[in-house]
Amino acid sequence: MPITLVIVAITSIVSFMAFKNIRLMNDLILWPPAIARQREYHRLVTYGVVHADFSHLFVNMLTLYFFGQAMEGFFTRALGTFGFALFYLGGLVVSILPTYLKNRDNPNYRSLGASGAVSAVLFAFILLAPWATINVFFAIPIPAIIYALLYTGYSIYMDRRGHGNVNHSAHLWGAAYGVVFTLLVNQRVLPHFLDALLHPGMR
Repeated sequence: MPITLVIVAITSIVSFMAFKNIRLMNDLILWPPAIARQREYHRLVTYGVVHADFSHLFVNMLTLYFFGQAMEGFFTRALGTFGFALFYLGGLVVSILPTYLKNRDNPNYRSLGASGAVSAVLFAFILLAPWATINVFFAIPIPAIIYALLYTGYSIYMDRRGHGNVNHSAHLWGAAYGVVFTLLVNQRVLPHFLDALLHPGMR
């Protein structure tokens, strides 16, 4: 079974369980004092298998399903059978670390959801196919590179505003991690990306 589907299945099952089990949710969510004081480092990963609600879960898993399958082959060829799992887990940790460090002494802060790691997968895909079509809200077709620019600009703007319950910082760090990790794994990706930008008809 593809690792992407395994991740989707595990995340979906655990999220549904946590919707009805507040204790499970509290044991897995990113709560900085539990890491700083009790050394529950597993939370740097397990926060990504629980979600706020069904729509939060659905968007993340649908995005992961489509783009994860496209990227799994790339990382498997480069790093072996569990290459994509390694990449995804790294995305969970790297995308949340700045948030954790900023809030490590804040007992009122909590974060959850796979959005950071999913952003890593999405931006890795964009490096390989910058002119592929991404259907925003299932209806608005946008070239992947344009989507990346809009997504990044929006996330920076919202992160600076600092309002709402969405962790835009994790989105940004996840995207950056996805780009850097992919370029480190295969240095030929950068010239491919730059060449593709000059040829909009390339898919």
